[in-house]
Amino acid sequence: MTVLERPRAVAPLVRDRRRWAWGLGAVALVLWSLAGTGALTGDVLNPAGLSQAGRFAAGAVHPDLSGDLLAVLGGAALVTVAYAALGAGLAVVLGALGAVAVARTTWGRRRLGWTLTRGALAVPRGLHEAVWGLLLVNVLGLDPWVGVLAIGIPYGAVTAKVFADLVDEVPRGGHDALRAAGASRSAAVLYGLLPPAAGGLLAYAFYRLECAVRSAVVLGLIGAGGLGNQLSLSFQSLRWPQVWTAVYAIALLCLLADVGGRAVRRRLAAPAQAPAGVLRRDRVLVGAVAGVLVLVGWSAWYLALDVRTLVGARAREQVGHVLAAAWPPAVDGELLRRVVALSVETLQMSVVAIAVALTGAVALSGVAAHPGPGAGPGRRVAGVAVRAVLLVLRAVPPPVWALVVLFVFLPGVLPGALALGLYTLGVLGRLTAEVVEELDPRPRAALDALGARPVGAWLVGTAPRAVGPTLAFALYRWEVAVRDSVLVGLLGAGGIGVLLSAETASFDWPAVATVLVAMVLLTLAVDLVSARARSAVR
Repeated sequence: MTVLERPRAVAPLVRDRRRWAWGLGAVALVLWSLAGTGALTGDVLNPAGLSQAGRFAAGAVHPDLSGDLLAVLGGAALVTVAYAALGAGLAVVLGALGAVAVARTTWGRRRLGWTLTRGALAVPRGLHEAVWGLLLVNVLGLDPWVGVLAIGIPYGAVTAKVFADLVDEVPRGGHDALRAAGASRSAAVLYGLLPPAAGGLLAYAFYRLECAVRSAVVLGLIGAGGLGNQLSLSFQSLRWPQVWTAVYAIALLCLLADVGGRAVRRRLAAPAQAPAGVLRRDRVLVGAVAGVLVLVGWSAWYLALDVRTLVGARAREQVGHVLAAAWPPAVDGELLRRVVALSVETLQMSVVAIAVALTGAVALSGVAAHPGPGAGPGRRVAGVAVRAVLLVLRAVPPPVWALVVLFVFLPGVLPGALALGLYTLGVLGRLTAEVVEELDPRPRAALDALGARPVGAWLVGTAPRAVGPTLAFALYRWEVAVRDSVLVGLLGAGGIGVLLSAETASFDWPAVATVLVAMVLLTLAVDLVSARARSAVR
């Protein structure tokens, strides 16, 4: 072996050792988190709640289809759609502006400036949209802008990061040529980088619209109106048929958003071919963009948004009051000890949730993936059933799952972790199924032709190639689960959200500021660990 060949031989060994180290660390983290939630020690079940859980499950097959309820849910669905459209639209605008500030292309060799601007994005995206909603209510009152901004601000920060990454990954030949010809930096970005990145930017914008629908439902649980509010009212009164009617309405809305978004992304991935030498716009994509713009305009009219609310004297006075009251943050020892302890609970809750979701997603991915043309009717029916279950899992907000889980589990961190796990399973199961669908089918087909059993063919021909993308999605969802765990905590299921809810209710703004800082730091730490782990499993 020559000197030049040795690094090539050593590199795979080093990579494998890193993967083993990360794998063992993940197992230890899961076991530590399970112990922290009480799953490995003590009594966690509540047998007295089994009857109530049975009545809840029975309501799934007997939803309330009365005309009055359907009319109410129809109006609530319009409110949810309006919040989602405006929140996603604001997120795209903020993301486009923010991407210019955080892209590597903008900063060039000035890494310090790029690092600082990237770090600044951790503040808005480190707080869940429900947390933004609670904060904005204290400034704007019960105004429709609360729901729009609560979605748009954190989503805008996430969109800015993704948009910047998409622009940075575009080949820079056109950009560099324009700069060499004397074009300004902004003109070079506008004409040299944005056109080739336009497809990815548009696809992600439609994905944000899908996510905004679920966020609008979540905000309804804390008073923003819409389907989430109707679901909460039915749940509080234990009217299970009405609860399931609202759940099915939310699932239908999520399905429409998912189908529309996937259709646009597939169109972008495989555009219609035009005759040679002919430039032609894709009418479907143009129509989709125009439809969304009309939807945003209608939403602003429907919610009766008034820009003067954001710049009025009351808003400025309230912002000044809250900022003055929150500074400096509280640093007394008792509060800091509680913040640290509850941050650990939040971390453990998110780890258990991802472990549950990943296990379920791997188990269901083979069935949830759309079957090939040679699949039998039984396989197709099973696939439709599993995909429907995953849709319901991700349509129901985590706080509602937490209340359901509390029927059969004693209060604590574990019910919150399981609730997050069920919700995340709905999302991760869909993503994992898409990974399986996009794999090259020939290895699996070859094993089938050789007479291998279906399970064995899947384990050998499909599962190994899906490991990397599936783990990458699971790590990304871990970042999201940390933020979602705060939402579950707001309703008393444990974690740092419990403390934030208590301090906000008592208007102890210095303590609120301390809790918010801790939440941002926790999210940033998980983001960094997740990014390193994703690089190790590639």
